[in-house]
Amino acid sequence: MGLRVPVYVHSADSISRSGVESQLRFRPEVRVVEDDRLDDSVVAVVAAESPDPATLDSLADLRRRGVDKIILVVATLNDADLISVIEAGVCALIRRSEVTPDRLAELVRRASAGEAELPSDLLTRLFRQVSHMQNDVLTPRGLRLAGLSPRETAILKLVAEGYDTDEIADRLSYSPRTVKNVLHGVTTRFQLRNRSHAVAYALKEGLI
Repeated sequence: MGLRVPVYVHSADSISRSGVESQLRFRPEVRVVEDDRLDDSVVAVVAAESPDPATLDSLADLRRRGVDKIILVVATLNDADLISVIEAGVCALIRRSEVTPDRLAELVRRASAGEAELPSDLLTRLFRQVSHMQNDVLTPRGLRLAGLSPRETAILKLVAEGYDTDEIADRLSYSPRTVKNVLHGVTTRFQLRNRSHAVAYALKEGLI
């Protein structure tokens, strides 16, 4: 058997914490640790009634302490919570009613391996939310969920293809000044060094 995965269990409710720990403590592939042993190798299991502000604060605190593999166990979850949970860095989500020792241990194993998992119905709801946000909120304002406007994307794609400022301006019917301003805006917003760094960043992040 390989190394046992270190797991830290957190809950504002001591009964919930004890319940989750009892499901994990005797699993041969898991080693339950205390909060003074947190680092980036630890998988955190956070149990809560819902992703309320206090729970989101706890998730943020874990991230600040170096934990980047977090499983959230909740009793209730509404559509408005989904984006907040994803933004908080949760890599796996499970309803309390669906928790079993085997299922929880499997999520821990997958989280430790860098995998993410959401229940299929929640994935569908998340997709609908993202689609609504893009189509009804961002697109009418010329923005994209990825963080680049269509104009920024078009300019960066041409930079990536080797065109200079004047050539980009000519191809897109912009002034050279507009092209420079757009590139300056991208490099400033994402704290990048220059246009080459901007292109590399956008390619790495899948923005273009």
